[in-house]
Amino acid sequence: MEHHTSQTIRTPGDQELPENNIISSGNAVNSSPQDQEKQSSSGSTNDLEPEWLTGLPLLTLMVALSIVMFLALLDGSIIGTATPRITSDFHSLGDIGWYGSAYQLASAAVQPLTGKIYVMLDQKWTFICFFAIFELGSLLCGVATSSNMLIVGRAVAGLGVAGLQSGGLTIIASAVPIHRRATMNGILVGLSQLGSVMGPLIGGAFTSYSTWRWCFYINLPFAVLVAPAMWYVRIPTIKASHTEGGKPAAGLSRAKSLLHHLDMLGFVLLTSFAIELLLALQWGGSTYPWDSSMVIGLLCGAVVTLAVFLFWQQRLGDNAMIPFSIVSQTVVWCGCIVYGFLMAALFLRTYYVPIYFQSVMGASAILSGVYTLPNILSQLGAAILSGVLVERFGYYLPWSVASAIITSIAAGLMSTFGVGTSVGEWIGYQIMFGAGCGMGIQMPILAVQHSLPAQKIPIAIATLIFAQNMISAIWLTIANTIFNNSLRTLLPDYAPSINPQTVIDAGATGIRDAVSDGQVLHQVLSAYSEAIDNTFYISAASLAVTLCFVWGIGWKDIRKKGDSISTAVA
Repeated sequence: MEHHTSQTIRTPGDQELPENNIISSGNAVNSSPQDQEKQSSSGSTNDLEPEWLTGLPLLTLMVALSIVMFLALLDGSIIGTATPRITSDFHSLGDIGWYGSAYQLASAAVQPLTGKIYVMLDQKWTFICFFAIFELGSLLCGVATSSNMLIVGRAVAGLGVAGLQSGGLTIIASAVPIHRRATMNGILVGLSQLGSVMGPLIGGAFTSYSTWRWCFYINLPFAVLVAPAMWYVRIPTIKASHTEGGKPAAGLSRAKSLLHHLDMLGFVLLTSFAIELLLALQWGGSTYPWDSSMVIGLLCGAVVTLAVFLFWQQRLGDNAMIPFSIVSQTVVWCGCIVYGFLMAALFLRTYYVPIYFQSVMGASAILSGVYTLPNILSQLGAAILSGVLVERFGYYLPWSVASAIITSIAAGLMSTFGVGTSVGEWIGYQIMFGAGCGMGIQMPILAVQHSLPAQKIPIAIATLIFAQNMISAIWLTIANTIFNNSLRTLLPDYAPSINPQTVIDAGATGIRDAVSDGQVLHQVLSAYSEAIDNTFYISAASLAVTLCFVWGIGWKDIRKKGDSISTAVA
């Protein structure tokens, strides 16, 4: 009687899969001579690992991913210093929230779908397609002739970013073993933060000396660098549960399987919920009264749509857009809350701190970019350093706890910005906030990568990014509503001699042109600074709330056993 031994293969998530789950580099499964020798000597296949990327292929991959992530964060931060000028050109101060929330909403709506797309299709080509969509959105923004067209372009760019953020982290999880991911994630996050570093400076330079449209045109030439680099690298990928007879499904068959498994009804319901909620928050108190039938109808519609969406997700089970079997795991839903609120606070700072510098302090666009460097540089350094130290000592939870404490305090201090705030204060508060963000920004992602089986990592990461985008979109819209309503309320109190609509129509950079009297200008700037301060309150409160959930990401040592033992002995 013939006996068959069931072999196992260790996946990028350090999980063992049956033999028919195929791990490939490109389109073939190969084990190195060293792996075969190890298997032969041990008599077991449990030690067999995929061909992790090293050397030039890993370097090429990291450069390509860093460029793309750099552009994604550049696109998010560069518009901050350009927004005041855009509002003046388009007379669209009330649309400030939409320049950010349309970007976040589009990304959030598509984000849960990207997890299954990366699982079922080739990771490399999926990543390139999302990058092409991002480039198209940048082009639309650059040629925009109205505020509405710019918002549409931001939404298209957001669709592309949805697949780039989760795709980059998913590809790293497939390309390097778990004990190296802390450093790789730290390098990727840290280098990509250069986009945030340079965004305000580049945006300010373009806005001051050329045109804000170059804030978006700048993304286009990088396609020439990214596409060949991604073409060159063969990325180890998992093609589990999408095989036919033990062999990888053909491209057309896999595409049909993808369309069958994508939860399009869930996508429509989720998008409808987000639009209804954001429109209600955007229009409430400004375009329509809060008790108007329009706002109440939108809020009621959002609640009903969300209820239907959750019912539908429960019914579909593991085939759902957001599978409850993954979201219900403590490390995932706690990570969503921690990561979402942290990134939402970061986006609020990106938009409203430059408005403070350009409106209240009268700084130019480029100078306001320089003024934000303390925040960004401290964030960059903390992101890289925390990744290296996590790999050295093994534990990510302490960094996430420290991040929640430091950022909540810093956001509270930033809410004290006023007309007479000293240089030392706004520099110190920004350094504190940036360091807190940097040390905690990758920890929920690292927790998910370490805690879940490899085939669930793409969906879990997509869920994290979805939470980040959805919470950021909602928070930006709420902040915009708070800012506009506060400004309309405070201007008559601080400067009763001037028509509030005159100041609002002037835009953030046109205040001094609209108000010539020095005493009245001081009153208007006091109202402006207090309205901006009100937007920071929700950041401080939400960051403090994360302290209740940060413990759920887990206390685990991500080092190899040998590394852990040697460190303990040392």
